[in-house]
Amino acid sequence: MVKLMGGSHNHELAKLLVGHPYVGRLTKDEKTIIANMTKSMVKPRNILLTLKEHNANSFTTIKQIYNARSAYHSSIRGSDTEMQHLMKLLEQDQYIHWHILKDEDVVGDIFWCHPDVVKLCNACNLVLLIDSTYKTNRYRLPLLDFVSVTPTGMTFFAGFAYLEGECVNNVVWALERF
Repeated sequence: MVKLMGGSHNHELAKLLVGHPYVGRLTKDEKTIIANMTKSMVKPRNILLTLKEHNANSFTTIKQIYNARSAYHSSIRGSDTEMQHLMKLLEQDQYIHWHILKDEDVVGDIFWCHPDVVKLCNACNLVLLIDSTYKTNRYRLPLLDFVSVTPTGMTFFAGFAYLEGECVNNVVWALERF
């Protein structure tokens, strides 16, 4: 319960508003800069430094940069779900991909690789490494990585698969796709 005592504040006004959302709000120009730098894969801390260089009196925080980047990514995706957006990008960029539908609208497993990698794998197929990372992503799904090595000793990712589970059937399916 809040009690109003005498209609006055019970504390002094803040001398600085550092960290307050109002003074750190982004202008349209700053949002454009953030969007352009995000497209160019610039790290958030470097975006913040650039904004501070343009306006030394800016009280923008890293949290506001992350929020603006998130809003930008959401605006690109539109009303599509993340999986719909991924499928659209795979088609648009002509990736080789397969998926298994768990239910009518739910993807269970998905495999994808870049078309140029197929050519590289056909030329450099002596060494192939397969590794799986478990439950480290947002959806706690295993990510199966296919990595190969060129004759010069350089490694490259040959393919990826998100699997519904750690069952043999899922891994066999991904290996068959590869």
